[in-house]
Amino acid sequence: MSNSKEIKCPNCKSVFTIDDAPFADIVKQVRDHEFSDELHKRLVEAEKRLELEAQISAKEIEAKAEAERVALIQENTRLNSELTSAATAAELDKTKALADLITQNTQLEADMKVLAAAKAAQEATLRQEHLNELSVKDKEIELYKNMKVRQSTKAIGEDLEKHCADEFNSVRAMAFPNAYFEKDTNAKSGSQGDYIFRDYVDEIQIVSVMLEMKNEADATDKKKKNEDFFKELDKDRNEKGCEYAILVSMLEKDSDYYNQGIVDVSHKYPKMFVIRPQFFLPMLALLRNNALNTVDDKRELQRIRQQNIDVELFNDRLEKFKKDIGKSAKWANDRYKDAIDDIDKSIDMLTDLKDQLRLWVQHAESAETKANAVTIESLTKDNDTMTKKFKELGD
Repeated sequence: MSNSKEIKCPNCKSVFTIDDAPFADIVKQVRDHEFSDELHKRLVEAEKRLELEAQISAKEIEAKAEAERVALIQENTRLNSELTSAATAAELDKTKALADLITQNTQLEADMKVLAAAKAAQEATLRQEHLNELSVKDKEIELYKNMKVRQSTKAIGEDLEKHCADEFNSVRAMAFPNAYFEKDTNAKSGSQGDYIFRDYVDEIQIVSVMLEMKNEADATDKKKKNEDFFKELDKDRNEKGCEYAILVSMLEKDSDYYNQGIVDVSHKYPKMFVIRPQFFLPMLALLRNNALNTVDDKRELQRIRQQNIDVELFNDRLEKFKKDIGKSAKWANDRYKDAIDDIDKSIDMLTDLKDQLRLWVQHAESAETKANAVTIESLTKDNDTMTKKFKELGD
C-alpha cells in the first residue's frame, strides 16, 4: 500500500493528494532548484567580495607605494642635505688646514731665521775658540821648541816621560784613584815600553795601555819618524797584555797629520794612537770613560772566563777519570779473559774428572755386582781342600 502526501497550492490554496514517488520527484526538483539558486547567489557574493578585496588590496598597495615613494623622497632630501653639509665642512677643514699650514710655514721661517742667527753666533764663538786654541797651541809649540834647543836628545826624552808622569800623578788621586801607572820594568823579551797604565773597577781591569814617549832635539842630524816606533810598541803591547798602545810624541813637529792632536793609526797596528803631550791626560780619560760603559760586559766576561776555567778543570778531571777508568777497564778486561781461560781450563779438568768418576762408578758397580755374585761355592769350586775346610767349619 503506497503512502500519499497532501500538497496545498500556494496560489489557489487547493489541497490535493499525490503518491510518494511523484512527491519525492517534486521535492527533488524543488531542492535542486533551491540549491542552484543558493549556489548562484553565493558565487555572486564571492565574486563581489573578491572584487571588493581586490579593490581594497589595490588601494593598500597604491597607498604603500606612495608611502615608500614619499620616504624615498625624504631620504634623498636628507642625503642631499648631508652631502651639502659634508662638502661645506670639508671646504671649511680645507680652509682651516691651509691656514694652519700657512701659520706653521710662517713659524718655521721665523724659527729658521732664529736658528740661522744662533748658528752664526755659535760659528763665530767656535771660530774664536779655535783661534784661541791655535794661539795656545802655537805658544806651546814655541815653548817646546825653546825647551828642545836648550836640551840634549836624551834629556828631552827623559823630560817628556817625567812631564807625563808628573801630569798623571797630579790628578791621580782625584781622576784615577784605582789606576796603576808605573814604569815598564819587564825586559825579559828584550824590549820594554816606557809606562803601563791599567785602571780597575771592583778589582776588574777595565782598560790597559802601553805608553811610549818619544822626542828629539832640533839639532839631531837624523830625524826619527813616529812610524819607526809602531812595530816595537805593538810588540810591547802584546807581550805585556795591554789593550791599547799610545805613542806620546813630539816627533815630526811640522806634520799637519800628527799635529791634529790625537791620531788613530789602527789601520796599521790594532788599537794604536799617536798623540801630542797636551792630549796625554784627556786620552787616558777618554779610554777609561769609554771602558766604564763596558764594566758589566767585562764582569760577565770574567764570569764566563771563570766558568771556562771551571769547565776546563772539570774536563781535565773528566779526562783523567776516563783514563783511569780505561786503565781499570783494560786491567779488568785482561783479568776477565784470564778468568775465562781459567774457567775453561777448570771446565775441561772437571769434565775429565767427571768422565773419570763415571768410569770409576762403572767399575765400582761392576765390582759390587761381582762381589754380590761371590759365594763360598764359587770360591771353593774345583778346590777340594777349601771345600773340605768350609764343610768342617759348617759342621
